[in-house]
Amino acid sequence: MNIHEYQAKELALTLGIPVPRGKLAWTAEDAEKIAKELGGRIVIKAQVHCGGRGKAGGVKVAETPSEVREKAGEILGMNLKGFTVHCVMVEKAESIKQELYLGITLDRAKSKNVIMFSPMGGVDIEEVAVSHPDMIFRQVVDPLTGLSDFHIRNLFYPSGLGDRICDLEPFVRKLYTLYTKYDCTLAEINPLVIKEDGGIMVLDGKINIDDNALYRQKDLLRYREFAEEDPIELEAKKRGIAYVRLKGDVGIIGNGAGLVMCTLDMVARAGGKPANFLDIGGGAKREIVEKSIELVLMDSEVRGLFLNIFGGITRCDEVARGIVSAVQNLGVKIPVVIRLAGTNEEAGKQVLREAGFPIVDTMQGGAERIVGLIREIGE
Repeated sequence: MNIHEYQAKELALTLGIPVPRGKLAWTAEDAEKIAKELGGRIVIKAQVHCGGRGKAGGVKVAETPSEVREKAGEILGMNLKGFTVHCVMVEKAESIKQELYLGITLDRAKSKNVIMFSPMGGVDIEEVAVSHPDMIFRQVVDPLTGLSDFHIRNLFYPSGLGDRICDLEPFVRKLYTLYTKYDCTLAEINPLVIKEDGGIMVLDGKINIDDNALYRQKDLLRYREFAEEDPIELEAKKRGIAYVRLKGDVGIIGNGAGLVMCTLDMVARAGGKPANFLDIGGGAKREIVEKSIELVLMDSEVRGLFLNIFGGITRCDEVARGIVSAVQNLGVKIPVVIRLAGTNEEAGKQVLREAGFPIVDTMQGGAERIVGLIREIGE
């Protein structure tokens, strides 16, 4: 679950992390009133779930309240990378001497948390990684033992900011506390700024929270905005189906996460682009198969469907009946390719043959078949 900048700053304030004075505005008139309260130069920031807002015109600086009203009016309602701006953060502008980057995420290869720091903040960390990889400093932290003093020293001394370690240390500790307390997959401060007066402050932050941990983070559910989530993924959650929407045109359904991932790879290897990940799970019944096919076809980009089923506790004949029923009831017009293997395989294939469905014997053959059929339609 992603949360907005202003929400991230609310969480930061609860842990004593300093942020600029500011308020949220839903109209240009409100933005002007807030600017009068704050006084001085003002920054207006679009609140949407995407990065690169400044380059896209979603961040503006104003000198007077009337200018704040004008620029807030320009930002509100604009389409920013596919998101409509409904509100803006109106903050007091700070005098900046240097911009830094500080972030914490999970290193899945090491199964540990990793803290990243760069003295080149204010831009996407991905850009720094490409242009100046030597300016990104990393420190792995074992979640069992937690953050220690030597972690912080190892992070800052090679960066040339060892003389500010006493000032920077609290930010690392508090950010790490926030990261672990709220089950984050990412807690990022960019930029963390050193001001002209020597003080240090968080100007912008990004926090992503693990969806799987929301059952124990019920207080954070107030931040969830269903309108900005993928509608098909939301529907999948309601149906209890493991589904992730991708950007291709080959709909994919399988049973077991490993098998589905392998199927995605096979489709890509055959020259196709997977439209989704969908795992019907073990022991799937006819109803789940029907609901899954309906779900995949909600994506208008899907031009072909490949079902790859290996029956263990899942019965192939049960899956076959679900396929036939779904295709008939939904009036499916796109090509459908099916591979069945395992429990009740022959019974399942017989059901499909009687309904006139093409059956393949291997996963690779199925991937090549569906990609070929889609290409034929395109031609």
